[in-house]
Amino acid sequence: MKGKWNLINIDRTTLSFRKRVVLISFGLAIGFVSLWFTSNMARQLREKENYEVRLWALTIERLGQFNANDPLSAYIMDSRNNIPFIRTSADFSEVLGSNLIPDRILYHPDLLSRKLEQLARENPPLEITAWNGSRFYIFYGNSRLQKGLMVFPFVQLAVIVIFIGFGFLTFRSSQEDEQNKVWIGLAKETAHQLGTPISSLLGWIEYLKSQQVDPAVVEEMNKDLTRLMKVADRFSKIGSETLLSPANVNEVVGNSVMYFRTRIPRNVTLSYNGLAIAPVQAMINGALFEWVVENLLKNSLDALQGQGEIDVRISDDLEWVYIDVKDTGKGIPKSNFKRIFEPGFTTKTRGWGLGLSLSRRIVEEYHKGRIYVVDSEPGRGTTIRIALRRLYV
Repeated sequence: MKGKWNLINIDRTTLSFRKRVVLISFGLAIGFVSLWFTSNMARQLREKENYEVRLWALTIERLGQFNANDPLSAYIMDSRNNIPFIRTSADFSEVLGSNLIPDRILYHPDLLSRKLEQLARENPPLEITAWNGSRFYIFYGNSRLQKGLMVFPFVQLAVIVIFIGFGFLTFRSSQEDEQNKVWIGLAKETAHQLGTPISSLLGWIEYLKSQQVDPAVVEEMNKDLTRLMKVADRFSKIGSETLLSPANVNEVVGNSVMYFRTRIPRNVTLSYNGLAIAPVQAMINGALFEWVVENLLKNSLDALQGQGEIDVRISDDLEWVYIDVKDTGKGIPKSNFKRIFEPGFTTKTRGWGLGLSLSRRIVEEYHKGRIYVVDSEPGRGTTIRIALRRLYV
């Protein structure tokens, strides 16, 4: 069954990856086509403007000295009103005419020199020799329309990248919502299915109490059944509104520790300081929070491989209550400190890799706390910390 589920997950992951590749490739294709088309338009406009400026210069060359009172000259001048230019004498000492150039530049030698250099970088200056022998230069730049077209492809590309980003986030969010619904449905169905055997086991325990059976054995069976009922209750709470209430953190954590103490291997030591210190309060959902503590204890037991120590400690400051679960197991590489809380990540040969992921969701989303690796080193053990907002009552 597990293999089947793994195959389904692999198929979904492959399909999801393909969809992302198609979406990104489609967006990039649109971006490159748009960039090429707009750049091509800018190039054609640049060629057209250069041609018109040269035609205008040639006309002036034929007419001689530019005369603003001449109708033809005035018309040519008006047709070039969207291109900045400066017309200078042959020795660049005198400005003979200009368009779209502020006066503060024209009458300031240093600013004028820098402006002429800028225009020369945009387009090579034109040298004009009129029929009467007079000579002058035309320095001209790119029109506002052309500059806008040159910038537009990059703006368009940025918009497309943002669109792809939003599309990717939306797609990912919808996928996560779908997965959440599947897991919530599976959890609730599991709780429902557990109801029947739990009811039956309750009846069998009552029957055993009336028989000549060692009461200690029946009591241990009853404890396990109570634990099974808690598990069913936890599964039924997933996806539902989580109600928090003031609780004694020492006691809630202690319940899980005491349950594990009678069920751990002989060569494993489980210590707990919570019952020997002053109680601290926090807003907790007892059933779900005990699940988190149990997950951490189970992971520590797996890491010990039958021999070692587990130390559960409670500490606090003015704002937070800390629950540290420390073991002397095989440890975690630093590169995996965050990955161990991701769904599906596991170093075990068996398991789904969901325990710590669910623990993080319960602590951070339901209890508004934090869970993280405080310290770990391969071969020397791991310390994982839960931090909850302290409650003063």
